[in-house]
Amino acid sequence: MNAADFQPLLAHLIELRNRLVRAGLVFLLGFGVCFAFSAQLYDLVVAPLTHVLPGQKLVSIGIATPFLVQVKIAALAAFIATLPHTLYQAWAFIAPGLYAHEKKLILPLIIASTLLFLAGMAFAYFFVFGVVFKFIASVVPASMQWLPDSGEYLDFIFGMFLAFGTTFEVPVAIVVLVYLNVVSVDQLVRWRPYVIVGAFVIAAVVTPPDVLSQCLLAVPLWLLYELGCVVARLISPRSPLPA
Repeated sequence: MNAADFQPLLAHLIELRNRLVRAGLVFLLGFGVCFAFSAQLYDLVVAPLTHVLPGQKLVSIGIATPFLVQVKIAALAAFIATLPHTLYQAWAFIAPGLYAHEKKLILPLIIASTLLFLAGMAFAYFFVFGVVFKFIASVVPASMQWLPDSGEYLDFIFGMFLAFGTTFEVPVAIVVLVYLNVVSVDQLVRWRPYVIVGAFVIAAVVTPPDVLSQCLLAVPLWLLYELGCVVARLISPRSPLPA
């Protein structure tokens, strides 16, 4: 690589570093603010479980668990709060290298994927958690005292947030696949029966073993698949590259 070729690469690397530094600094600022309110955020996060177990508090077995739990919660809250800025930095880095028609598609996809992921988290928090925790509380024997650990609870809800947030990204994935000519909408429609079965299989693996909570994941997954097919019909596939 000669000097003329190295200069553009170096400029891109410097630009990438600057964008990452800006995103990191804003995240750290958001983390500091969120950590100052970590106790209130903790109460908000555990509310779905404490509502099922009124008057009962979660336990913390580890010595450093009370601190680590609040750090994790503050980090999650800061990530969500600073996500628009982080996505803007990503967009500002890649936008100069995109064609006009690609910019028109990618920017809405970034916004839609962010909103859908947050919608998946909200759906899990406001609807799914209550059903799951009521089911678990209902199967606890009378001779057993259920003392949920705060660290395990946090790991559980983070996993559920990730599962439902990812599930809600299905329409975006379908639009991208159709746009790139990987699949056609007609193929997706023919795959519908397999998708429905797969949705319930995935829900059975991710959610607790009760039918209602499985349906709360499988049915939205199927409906989002249908939504992706509808939106994909409105998007013109990219022309295939010449052989």
